[in-house]
Amino acid sequence: MRPDAPLVWLGLSTTPLELVSFALAVITVWLNIRQNHWAWLFSILSSLLYAAVFADARLYGDAGLQFVFVAVSVWGWTQWLRGGDQHQALQVSQLAARGWAIMAVAWLGGWLLLSWFLQRYTDTDVPHMDGFLTAGSLVGQFLLSRKKLENWLVWIAVDVLYVGLYLYKHLTLTAILYALFVLMAMAGWRSWQRALADMRR
Repeated sequence: MRPDAPLVWLGLSTTPLELVSFALAVITVWLNIRQNHWAWLFSILSSLLYAAVFADARLYGDAGLQFVFVAVSVWGWTQWLRGGDQHQALQVSQLAARGWAIMAVAWLGGWLLLSWFLQRYTDTDVPHMDGFLTAGSLVGQFLLSRKKLENWLVWIAVDVLYVGLYLYKHLTLTAILYALFVLMAMAGWRSWQRALADMRR
């Protein structure tokens, strides 16, 4: 069977490629919640597969984002293992007010640049939403790589909007995945909050 061949799974139209990507992405987030560095390996594999899924759906911002995720995942893996003080394992921390401002400017700037690029150079029918969510995902991935607690808030906001986008693009299984991601991001927020509180005791 071809990786992009249509199939029905639990009453949903999908492809083998989307199905495997779905499973790898769930494992990735579950390991992230547990602060397990092997999450980055599954992130790399899932991103490579989802690049093909999104390209087929003409979500070029999201497709290109997956390759950025691969590069950031390699960096994030090293950060989690040796990015702390004296090259120790990185611990959960929080953004200062300046960090919030930088992330907001980065998200806005990325959105404007990506929207312009997607509208001008691709045939996507959702350049502004694709650009906004791609930029937000980059911010979330950077914060996750540095083990900032607030990464989960970014992912909650982004994932809620992704559910609507993927339903619009008829990627029903991926929409369900992102709805699951919303719940998992909430769990991640609570888990990392507890970890941060334990560290401060």
